[in-house]
Amino acid sequence: MKTAKITAWYIILILAAIAVSLISPHVPQTRQLSGLPPTWQVHFSPRGGATSAIKAALDRAEQSVLVQAYSFTSAPIAEALVRAHKRGVNVQVILDRSQRTQKYTISDMLILAGIPVLFDASHTIAHNKVIIIDSVVVITGSFNFTKAAEERNAENLLIVNDSRLATLYTDNWHHHQRHSITYLERGRPIHNYR
Repeated sequence: MKTAKITAWYIILILAAIAVSLISPHVPQTRQLSGLPPTWQVHFSPRGGATSAIKAALDRAEQSVLVQAYSFTSAPIAEALVRAHKRGVNVQVILDRSQRTQKYTISDMLILAGIPVLFDASHTIAHNKVIIIDSVVVITGSFNFTKAAEERNAENLLIVNDSRLATLYTDNWHHHQRHSITYLERGRPIHNYR
């Protein structure tokens, strides 16, 4: 009897927490304050505001932005990266190797803006979709950085403010940086900017 009451109370608490999370808006923060639990927000496409959320987070970047992308054709996201770079934020990008030969890719725009762009050619597909901002914010999910992902596809995007999680993603980003390459004119490969 006592166990049934505890179980019922536990279920009520879980349902209340779920209800609060569904009702209350999740406003992203630029910094996680020491001692506070991680904060998060989620977006679902089509037309779930994922591109706008990414742009807003990038526009708040102050120190660093590390990007890993499989397909990257979103001009609004690329423009936000260029703005961050022009503000003095250290922006670095790793793309799937297919992006150096795709007809529609954003890599040329980023390279022309002076942003280091590498291509991960060590994997069949470099399928990561990750942005790490200021060693605190992690943006990830199935959401490719494309117009189709925002307007037509069924996708998800998760933005988490958690320095511990950001450290894990940053370490993985640097792991891929070490085996990624850049391409000079005529497609001659050289190793990355390290």
